[in-house]
Amino acid sequence: MEHELSFGALYIRVSTDKQEELSPDAQKRLLLDYAKSHNILVSPEFIFIENGISGRKADKRPEFQRMIGLAKSSEKPFSVILVWKFSRFARNQEESIVYKSMLKKQCGIDVISITEPLIDGPFGTLIERIIEWMDEYYSINLSGEVIRGMTEKAMRGGYQSTPSLGYASPGPGKPFVIVPEEAEVVRYIFDQYVNEKRDPTAIARSLNAKKILTKRGNLFEKRNVTYILRNKFYVGKIIWNGIERDGVHETFIPQELFRAANDRLEATYSPARRRNVSTCKHWMSGLVKCSVCGATLALNGGKDKYFQCWKYAKGFHPGSSHLNPKKLEAAVMDYFETILDGKSFSFRYRPPAVVQKFDDLAAHKKELNKLSAREKRIREAYEAGIDTLDEYRENKQRIAEERKRLTDLINASGQDRRDEQADRNAMLANIRTVYDVIKDEHAGYELKGAFIRTVLEDVVWNRAENTLTFHLYLSGSPQI
Repeated sequence: MEHELSFGALYIRVSTDKQEELSPDAQKRLLLDYAKSHNILVSPEFIFIENGISGRKADKRPEFQRMIGLAKSSEKPFSVILVWKFSRFARNQEESIVYKSMLKKQCGIDVISITEPLIDGPFGTLIERIIEWMDEYYSINLSGEVIRGMTEKAMRGGYQSTPSLGYASPGPGKPFVIVPEEAEVVRYIFDQYVNEKRDPTAIARSLNAKKILTKRGNLFEKRNVTYILRNKFYVGKIIWNGIERDGVHETFIPQELFRAANDRLEATYSPARRRNVSTCKHWMSGLVKCSVCGATLALNGGKDKYFQCWKYAKGFHPGSSHLNPKKLEAAVMDYFETILDGKSFSFRYRPPAVVQKFDDLAAHKKELNKLSAREKRIREAYEAGIDTLDEYRENKQRIAEERKRLTDLINASGQDRRDEQADRNAMLANIRTVYDVIKDEHAGYELKGAFIRTVLEDVVWNRAENTLTFHLYLSGSPQI
């Protein structure tokens, strides 16, 4: 039968899940063969290919959206879209109906599956809807099975994420192995943060200066450094979706070093807009506030350096707030000395600014509630004959262990009452440490700045009254 010449487009998609489907090249070959036999001319520019992209959401598929945009354009470059299967076009029935209807009614474009021919009329439409429904059901069911499988794998301590910096995957199912040159970068980050007391921003800047890139080949940022310092994989733990298990991979960061890094992270309170000391010109920069307007005093350059309120410098208020750096340094030293000599002082407790996602009480409770559903699923799998009795017992034991772990964490989280005397003793110990550092002539300004920020939230300078008011804080201190 001779077909009238028409112009068409091909839409080819291979999804991310491990299903049996044709490769992009195979789909393209079959679609072009179909087009040729049906007198449909397909220009190379109208072959839209997406590899490794799910069909659940159309707005997540750039080539699909480009194709729809061309179809809606005034040129109308094609009158038919060929797909290998309707599931390649969409796996969401609602979106499939919307886009097919729009293409048909507004653009006069048909979507044809070359392997699922449809007859004309209401019965053909019904068959098409059934196919769409089956595609969506398959996608939803597959997603649930994947999550279930990943959860079970995580509870067994399996690896299912990309290797962290310092590691590589030798193959499926095998423990990650250490990459020596990357491991040195991770050791450098921990050493600089714990032993040199540098802040994450300064560490990121130094790594970028050395032209060292992240695992993904990008420049380092503060968040990359913080993530590495928080990553329990470096001390042998595997965490997925709130499930934590011991891994069997080799580690190269000592437990003590990891604990010291996280203790410092949790003990560091970071007020909004506070500058990192690595970006400052003086170890007290960013900490001194103007009593008139509350703005931060900036260190001015020139031969005679001095702190000045930037709002005053711009003319926002009368009355200068300039302060000599030497006078400020002496006042800080005097203030700490009086406290260490026994003078009473006040301070605030500030919760740590950095907390791990799954160390949160609400997250633990959420995970605990999910265990009942998991128990129901493994019981159903056993009753349906999918799992053996031994597999059922093993899964049930793992869930019991997980429930105990989460319950212990929740109980521990409830013990969060403050011990005032313990807090005061911890505050005095911190001030002693900071005092020893800032009085050391050999300590650099970054080191002094890092330490002073562990106890001093800010200091308010009132030039009219010639007073400095210190606001101390404690974070991550001992509790009952």
